[in-house]
This record gives sequence, structure tokens and C-alpha cells, in this order.
Amino acid sequence: MTPTARFCLSCGTALALISADEDSGPKERLRCPACGWTHWNNPTPVLAAVIECGDREGRLLLARNAAWTGRLFGLITGFMEAGETPAEGITREVAEETSLQVQSLALIGVYDFQRMNQVIIAYHALAHGEILLSPELAEYRLFKPDQVRCWRAGTGYALADWLRSRGHEPQFIDLPSRA
Repeated sequence: MTPTARFCLSCGTALALISADEDSGPKERLRCPACGWTHWNNPTPVLAAVIECGDREGRLLLARNAAWTGRLFGLITGFMEAGETPAEGITREVAEETSLQVQSLALIGVYDFQRMNQVIIAYHALAHGEILLSPELAEYRLFKPDQVRCWRAGTGYALADWLRSRGHEPQFIDLPSRA
């Protein structure tokens, strides 16, 4: 387990991997040896959208994050804000990152992304409008559904499930390993 929190948020003592009895039995977690506070390290919910552009012959919008070094394109993703539902959150994210207006949403599914300690809540978003990217995104491309390739994790599985629901057998790619 890689420590993500180093000090107790309650008393400031350095955290340690300590085993303690929980409902399911003994579990090793980062805990405070002084006051017993536990760093739960629960997965973060992340929203994702397979964006189908209704005014562009049903092509899918995939974007490249400005922070990515490679030339890979992916789904629009983002975090929920306090007080919003997942559907409201992904509608907002699509508008903020692409300027597209969502006409309708349908839940594709929920996917684990353990490498990033996230749970992906993926939607199909039928959208329209002028595409204007936020500074978070470097570029976008529009693809016919049979042109996209899926990676074998989180949002890639969501895209694959959406493709299958539309009668397309997904094609998978292997990403280079992370250094």
C-alpha cells in the first residue's frame, strides 16, 4: 500500500500501517498510532461521457488532455461538485470542457479504475453545438463509432460497452506501460 496521507488529520502524528479489526475482520490501513484515526483511502468517483454529436452525423468526440504526453484521445471526464447528481455533473463537465450542450443522457455503467483509485460513472451523452475546448484539453477529434479503439481499463470498458450496445464489436489497444 502506498501511503497517500502521511500525517493524522486529527492530531498530526505520522501515520503507520496498522492492522485493526473491522466488520470484515482484521484489515491493515494507514492509522494514527496516537489517536486511532484511520485514513480510509476510498476510491474517488469520476464522471465520464461517451459524447455522440447529434449534429455531426453521430460522430463521437474524443479529446486529448493538455497534460498527456502522448497523442491518445479519450472520453470527457471530471469530478462531481458538492450538491450535484452524477447526471448534473457530467452535463456540466461536457459544457465546461467542450461547450457542447447535452440533449440527453443515459447511464452506460460503473467501472473500477484501480490504478487511479477511482470509480468511473459513465454516461452516453447526445450533444450538439459549437465545440470550444477548455484549457484542460489540447485538441479533439470526431470519430465514427467503428473507428474508435478502447483501452483495457475504466473508461475504455465504458466505451466498449456503449459500442456493443450499438451493434459494434469494440477493438482494443494496449497502451504503453507507465514508466
